[in-house]
Amino acid sequence: MDAAFTAEQDEIRRTLRDLLTKHGGPGEVRAAVRTAEGHDPALWHRLAQELGLPGLAIAEEYGGAGCTATELALACEETGRALLPSPLLATAVLAAPLITALGTPEQRAELLPRIADGTLTAALAVPGGSMAAALGLTADNRAATWAGGGRAGGIQARPDGDGDGGGGWRLYGEADRVLDGHSAGLLLVAAHTGGYPRSRTLLFLVSAEAEGLARTRLTSMDETRPLARIELRDAAARLLGADDGTDVCGALADTGSRAAAVLAAEAVGAAAGALERTVAYVKEREQFGRAIGSFQAVKHRLADLYVRVEAARSAAYYAAWDPAAGPLALAQALEAARIVAGEAVQLHGGIGFTWEHEAHLYVKRAAADELLFGPVHRLRDHAAGRAGLFGAVTADGPVHGVAV
Repeated sequence: MDAAFTAEQDEIRRTLRDLLTKHGGPGEVRAAVRTAEGHDPALWHRLAQELGLPGLAIAEEYGGAGCTATELALACEETGRALLPSPLLATAVLAAPLITALGTPEQRAELLPRIADGTLTAALAVPGGSMAAALGLTADNRAATWAGGGRAGGIQARPDGDGDGGGGWRLYGEADRVLDGHSAGLLLVAAHTGGYPRSRTLLFLVSAEAEGLARTRLTSMDETRPLARIELRDAAARLLGADDGTDVCGALADTGSRAAAVLAAEAVGAAAGALERTVAYVKEREQFGRAIGSFQAVKHRLADLYVRVEAARSAAYYAAWDPAAGPLALAQALEAARIVAGEAVQLHGGIGFTWEHEAHLYVKRAAADELLFGPVHRLRDHAAGRAGLFGAVTADGPVHGVAV
């Protein structure tokens, strides 16, 4: 493994940081989250057209840059540092890999170029708001519980037209906590079909203009992570790929591992941003005639935070190279972000508790990400179970005390 970054990778990081320094400050972030889209459309257009951000990991034949998850992780580390609200995570990290893995050649040719140039945003909708379970991060996603089961609950799909799905599909049900679901032009919806005896989970494409689709933006803890409720009442849909026995749950799990690596890098960026702001503040804030950063107790606390951030960064970079390590890297990064954000508020003193200061934005990002993609202890427990540290693994989780 060569841990050194290429000149191209360094240039991606530098260019994006410069752009976000000018156009992604705390004031711009607060203004962006209050728009109807939940992000700044003009800035998203620049990120897509000038930097090709949503197409970084899309193949060149579809208009992308043909890069790897490493470049995407570096980009998301910078967006995390700025707490930038954007559809990048939902579109490029979650939806695009699933279209690439499962889509027919015609679907890939239709959708991926529009995602790469930023004209189409997409979101992954799973029933029950169980994103972490659906992506196989905290549980085996082949278990039916996260999708509601085939008898009732969740989202159900039935063939339309001639009855074999060739004439389209109809979806009925709802999904909560859909990341950027209120503004996405395309929804990838996980739904059950086949009835109870032959129930199986498939992914469907639902246009934002589909009949029977209702979308409601929810009040979320972290405004920079806009969430929505998706309601489907016999909504028209297209099957993603072909109903030929394709391992949809396996594709979701593979996407989850790669997404975890990118999410880990983004969480590291947020933790680093909070730490940098805190270090700058303690150099300026004076008490007893000297900067509080000169006190040994403060230095020790900052040193501990620095070690946490760098350890999490190393884990995230390794996971970008080996996605199998993604869930563990994500656990370490989420924990680091939570601890650093909490300490940032404490070290800022009274001003850190005010709405006017940006410290609380980092606390909300850390807490919201752990609610959406964690929690940390379940990420670690599932990873340990898959590695066989505590015994055999079944569809319901690890069987403790059974030797393997």
